[in-house]
Amino acid sequence: MRIRFAFLSGTFFLLAGAASAEDGRFMWSGDWYLKVGATGFTGPKYEGASDRMFQAAPMVSLGKAGSSVRFSSRNDNMSYAILDQGGFRAGVVGKLLFERDEDKSSDLKGLDPVKFGGEVGGFAEVYPTDWMRLRAEVRQGIRTHHGVVADVAADAFVDVSDTVRVSGGPRLTAATSDYFDTYYGVNNRESAASGLSAYDPGGGIQSAGLGAAITWQATEKLETSAYTEYRRLMGPAADSSLVRERGSRNQLLVGVSATYRFDFTLP
Repeated sequence: MRIRFAFLSGTFFLLAGAASAEDGRFMWSGDWYLKVGATGFTGPKYEGASDRMFQAAPMVSLGKAGSSVRFSSRNDNMSYAILDQGGFRAGVVGKLLFERDEDKSSDLKGLDPVKFGGEVGGFAEVYPTDWMRLRAEVRQGIRTHHGVVADVAADAFVDVSDTVRVSGGPRLTAATSDYFDTYYGVNNRESAASGLSAYDPGGGIQSAGLGAAITWQATEKLETSAYTEYRRLMGPAADSSLVRERGSRNQLLVGVSATYRFDFTLP
């Protein structure tokens, strides 16, 4: 069984409120928490793959104690809230992207490798009710691709007990043609080398799906969860020869995770 270790696109909440000059405190002063842990899951070997593999990844989350974050999802990327009004938050967001080549799957033989890089942009989230959060992210690719990616998600959440929370909701991802060309395009040279049909994608919706999670606060500092995510590839992704000839439009991920919280104070 092949295990791939990588940084998970988890939540990185840096909610440092501006401090007044009179009290001599800095914006980083106060009580903070650091959550560290790991997740193990089974999912597609690459975006659009039909074969699955077991993967493991570390999880890291940093935040300021007493922040107004009511809910967070494993799908949230690293973010910094510039505007935080409780029911509405907005700020900057980033995501790490890792290389993809034929070592990951023989399906990719003959295709240009995808470089390590990332995406940066902005996010906004709103709580229309006490039990639902709507979140959107728009990110520009750096090095890995040069497209723009947008994620939209709605999560309903309910505390079934003092220590157990159940959550879930729909997800939608769209992107521009430069993103699809990197992950799903096949030019004439790659077609000759890989045996796949040539494919030049445009922009559009990449996938739609559902996600759900059960989170258990085992102790005051130890949190565990079980989760599943299903995505149906659409548009330029579903039409790709890589997906049609070697992969699958159905993408399912199932996993478990555990994190431990460390509390500390900065002067």
